[in-house]
Amino acid sequence: MRETRSAASGTWQSTLVVRSGLPEDEGRTWVQVDIEHQPANANEFPTPANTPGIARSLLDALEARDGQADVTTAPAFIEADDVDDLLEELCDANRRMPVVIATVPYGKNPDEWSRSVVEPLFRNLHGLAVLYVLAPEAQAKFNAELEYHPVFGGGVRTYVPGLDPAWKPDAQRHPVMSRRTIEASTRRAAAILATLPQRLASRHVLPAALLSVPRQRARLRPSSDGADIVQLRNDNAALTSLLDEAEQEEARRANEINDLYAELAKEERESNELRGENEELYDKFQESQRLIRFLRERLEAAGEFAAAYGSGDAPSITYPETFADLLDRLEELPFIAFTGNPKITGGLDSQSVDNWLNVAWDGLLALNHFAEASANGNASGDFLSWCKSDASGSFPFPAAKVAMRESDTVAKNGKLRSERMLPVPEAVDANRRVFMQAHLKIGGGNTVAPRLHFYEDGPRSGKVYVGYLGPHLRNTLT
Repeated sequence: MRETRSAASGTWQSTLVVRSGLPEDEGRTWVQVDIEHQPANANEFPTPANTPGIARSLLDALEARDGQADVTTAPAFIEADDVDDLLEELCDANRRMPVVIATVPYGKNPDEWSRSVVEPLFRNLHGLAVLYVLAPEAQAKFNAELEYHPVFGGGVRTYVPGLDPAWKPDAQRHPVMSRRTIEASTRRAAAILATLPQRLASRHVLPAALLSVPRQRARLRPSSDGADIVQLRNDNAALTSLLDEAEQEEARRANEINDLYAELAKEERESNELRGENEELYDKFQESQRLIRFLRERLEAAGEFAAAYGSGDAPSITYPETFADLLDRLEELPFIAFTGNPKITGGLDSQSVDNWLNVAWDGLLALNHFAEASANGNASGDFLSWCKSDASGSFPFPAAKVAMRESDTVAKNGKLRSERMLPVPEAVDANRRVFMQAHLKIGGGNTVAPRLHFYEDGPRSGKVYVGYLGPHLRNTLT
């Protein structure tokens, strides 16, 4: 369907194409909307088109999708439980549209910020991008997973297709708009924000179903060779001007990114919010535990601790020197059964950094203590509950480093799930393999640091089975 409207400034042509029924599209229907302007004066540039009202009408009427994402006119809120699904959408190889994600400044009401700032900011993006707002509770989790591609502090980031979350240089392809720019002029910021999605939409290769539809352009007058040459020159000048504007826009965006990082540094100095796991905090935690053990030993020596609380057991810890040494010393932990691949674990010695070895041994000590209590019927709940309780006693382990389940994305993906089907004795499972989704985060929350996957079987066999200790298993970010 085409509609042509003439005005003093020239001719506007709107084209709507709906195509379905091709076998290779597996039942999908494609919708394409084109708006173009041909000026009345051949020496003038075409007027840039705004996002047409029909785009909003179509999206409100249709259940439009881009890959795994819903394409709507209103931005959807992302809660903490939705982050894993969002990450899968961002990494979807079939995604054609950019995903634009807004954040809520600290202390602002999310609903009010979305209504008064985000929705006006996104008004030119209908049909050009998938739109989201990160709830404050989801922001920390999202940024911990996308450490090279964060967004925060009321800023907005555009994630173009082909996102590579594990590659730091890729971050430059996904521009950031700061809160300062947005609040200076929401209308101007909205126009700037739409520039990249509009450019991608106009340059994207159409699917086969739409390529077969002939295109007709509005013409104002008969063409001649001379007129064609003049038109080509005008088009060339227009393209050169657009490229210059694009370069200036990229330079401006780079300055905005620098401003945003400066704002982050300021917020981190002024805010007491936790921003992910921190190895220094873990070291301080362990140092405080060693101090507690030392004080207990001194009190016991003086007879005061034993008289007041009974005979306490506060053993000192001698850490392994290598991961190979750790495997050799597992015989010291009678309630731990290691069923993993020793070569993978030993390979960590060539890349171990920070306190990986100490964290792994602390985790095994805590698991052994928990398994013993579980076998004796003295443990209620799982290992995470144990770490949060006073029952952990002399072998504490930070609850923040314990995950009892994988994300739904990993659990439902056949290939990713199969990597976590790890060996156990036949007495534990007839198939000699179980889905070991429970794991300890030996390093930080990124996709490089190691993981220790385990299976609790204390009430039956009196053991905790460690099926894997090695580099992070694959997920949607690796």
